[in-house]
Amino acid sequence: MRLNIEKIRLDFPILNTQINDRPLVYLDNAATTQKPFYVTKALEKYYKETNSNVHRGNHFLSQKATEEFENSRKIIQGLINANSEKEIIFTKGTTESINLIANVFGKKYINGGDEIIISEMEHHSNIVPWQIVCSDRKAKLKIIPINDNGEIIFGEFEQLITNSTKIIAINHVSNTLGTINPIKRIIKKAHENNIAVLIDGAQAVPHLKIDVQELDCDFYCFSGHKVFGPTGTGVLFGKEKILNKLPPYQGGGEMISNVTFEETTFNELPYIFEAGTPNIAGFIALAEAIKYFTNIGLEDIADYESELLEYATKMLLQIEGLKIIGTATNKASVISFVIDGIHSADIGTLLDQMGIAVRVGNHCTQPIMERFKINGAVRASFAFYNTFEEIDILYMGLKRAVSMLRD
Repeated sequence: MRLNIEKIRLDFPILNTQINDRPLVYLDNAATTQKPFYVTKALEKYYKETNSNVHRGNHFLSQKATEEFENSRKIIQGLINANSEKEIIFTKGTTESINLIANVFGKKYINGGDEIIISEMEHHSNIVPWQIVCSDRKAKLKIIPINDNGEIIFGEFEQLITNSTKIIAINHVSNTLGTINPIKRIIKKAHENNIAVLIDGAQAVPHLKIDVQELDCDFYCFSGHKVFGPTGTGVLFGKEKILNKLPPYQGGGEMISNVTFEETTFNELPYIFEAGTPNIAGFIALAEAIKYFTNIGLEDIADYESELLEYATKMLLQIEGLKIIGTATNKASVISFVIDGIHSADIGTLLDQMGIAVRVGNHCTQPIMERFKINGAVRASFAFYNTFEEIDILYMGLKRAVSMLRD
């Protein structure tokens, strides 16, 4: 079924914005997606009609807030096909989800001489937490190399695995390269060697249908603001049998069962990992975002975004001196590129003057920049509300920018 893009765009008020008297062309979706009015309406409605803390009151508003909040957990469980609501932990975002697991898994299972494997294409948020664990626990961080297309070299990955490997942490989709990693194959290989796997799904959930039971991953993380929901919301999926063996991440309200000055006993899943008052309005609104884009149809969205990617790739490669960074066979709707002799920041500045929003710089992936021997890149990333006409505007804007910067 072909998406009705004109109708969809009406649901996103910000797309009507004018930048320097030009219509906004928003191509920075890998950084954050725009929000349909259903999401902002849900936020407003909560604060106007339901505002109360959850799980802690027996009055009407608290019970209503708790019901809506926990219903969001059920909707997220359905989105990724988790086995139980207990496996859905609410966090501030992918970064906190990864830090949570790095902290508690590291405390429980990582010791001196143990090894952690990540890939060369990881976002900083899936590098730095593991570096900290390795420093604290005297462990070793090992890196899966990537080829010139931006794909992991599977044979070299296999050679990195030893009896000391405790966990593998890898992204599902690269935020810079767009590469869709063969994570099911990676998970299978890891489990053959009794190794846990964490998947950074921040860039995957907006574009792909995720089934954590089919993947058989131990942990899966994503951010609400990448899937058309509010900022400050995130999800950590973890297998119940594994989460139940891990220590708490933070102490405080909600994550306890009983407290005395002599001893504290902890709450059950998922609340043991949700200390303090959560972003109640944010998660209620995130559920609305999920209902919105799943009602459009995940397969139809994927097909349309694939068409956008193919068209944008064809158009941009017509620009003299332009080189795409990340040419994997299996790729999401992200294009990062450099243009000979022109700094990415200068391109971004000129495009912004034309109302075109792209991302420039290292995209929190400095090791990728080092791997490809560049100091930064321009990134255009697409969502289902983008159009072929917007790609044409990007193409013409780039041609103009190149002409101006080379004169």
